[in-house]
Order: sequence, then C-alpha cells, then structure tokens
Amino acid sequence: MLAQKLAVVTGAARGLGFSVARELAAAGCLVLMVGRTAEAIDQAARELQESGHTVLPHVADVTDASAVAALAARLRREFGRADILVNNAGVLLEPKDFAVPQSASVLVVDPEIVALTYACNALAPLRLIQAIVPLMRDQGWGRIVNVSSSMGQLAEMSGCWPGYRMSKAALNALTRLTANELDGDRIKVNAVCPGWCRTAMGGQDAPRSADEGARGIVWAALLPDDGPSGGFFRDGKPLDW
Repeated sequence: MLAQKLAVVTGAARGLGFSVARELAAAGCLVLMVGRTAEAIDQAARELQESGHTVLPHVADVTDASAVAALAARLRREFGRADILVNNAGVLLEPKDFAVPQSASVLVVDPEIVALTYACNALAPLRLIQAIVPLMRDQGWGRIVNVSSSMGQLAEMSGCWPGYRMSKAALNALTRLTANELDGDRIKVNAVCPGWCRTAMGGQDAPRSADEGARGIVWAALLPDDGPSGGFFRDGKPLDW
C-alpha cells in the first residue's frame, strides 16, 4: 500500500526534513522534497536518488502563497493526489545563544522578527494544509504531521525566544483545529516534537541526531487507520499541550 503513497516534505534539503524524506522513501513512498533553493534541494534529492530512493525535488518558498499554489497545482497535474504532508520547514530567527537567553527576551525582541518567524512556522503550514487537504479528500485518506517543539508547550512555557515559542504554540493550535474539522475524513493530523537535534537550527551541542528526531515524525506520517489524531507527540508518546 505504501508504494502508492505520495509524501510532501517541506524543508527537505537538510537536517530533519532530509532524514524524514529518506525514511519515507525507504518505507515505499514517492517523496516530493520541497526546499527554498534549487541548488540545495536538487543536490539533496540527487543524493537520495543515487541511494535508490524514489524522490523528486521541488523548489518553493513556503511563506510565498503563490509558491504554495504552484506546488498544489503540480501535485494535481502530475500525480492527482497527495497522501502525506510533513510541515517541517521552520526558522528560529532570534539569537540562539542558549547560554545567554536574555538576548532573545520578550522584552527586547524585534516584533518584525516575531512576524517573520510566525509566517514560516505557522502561516505556511496553514497555507499548505488548505492547498493539499482537498487532494487528500479526493483519495479519502491522508496524514498531516506538523513538526513542532516542546518550546511551544503552554504547559511548560518559560521565557525568551517569543517568536519561536509563539509560532510553535500557534502550530499546535492549528493541529487541533485541523484535526477537529477533518474528524471522520480518514485524514489524521498530529504535531510532533522531534526533540533537540543536531541540525543547522539546533546546533552541534544538541543531544539527538537528525535521524533520531525524524523517527517520531515518520511514525506519525505512517499511522495506521486506528492511530491517533489531534495529538502532540515525541517518539510516539503523548506530550502535554
């Protein structure tokens, strides 16, 4: 069955997105790898193709509404379907000096940075969901995974990095909203925290590899029909919102 599934993975040129694309392809999916620049996403797709994986590159800035519309048009034109959407593309634009978190204090952060972060981490997934859910409904099946973070947990919210924290909290809210509205459509929507991973965003001091972080995302992307929807997970285990 998985050999017939088409997965769309954003932010797939490196890090978590690259690992997720590789693992979904290894599971038998055709993966459309989405990235902002042609050179980076073409190279990433070529690397996986040379390893025997069935992947295709697609260039799109997911914060651009016209680019998202063009992505949806390609999916409908070339494949007539989309089965899995992994909203992985994200940014942390505030200072990342975790030893001096006050440099990213809510009291000093530039609101424009917050707005730019929100555009990528929350509004882009909303646009992608709106564009791709109709294709899932045509097939009567779908899986949407919003790659979130424990930094967006209201239950354990602390200070600093307001752009990132607020955008991930909004992404979690989008997960609940979408799962509720799609209840009964055989389309499952979940948020996943991959943990702190060694990526360009997470830095080299992070305790987890990108491959380790990707496993929970792939788990949610390949949920069986009796799997959960509307939840927040890390490594397949529920998290508090």
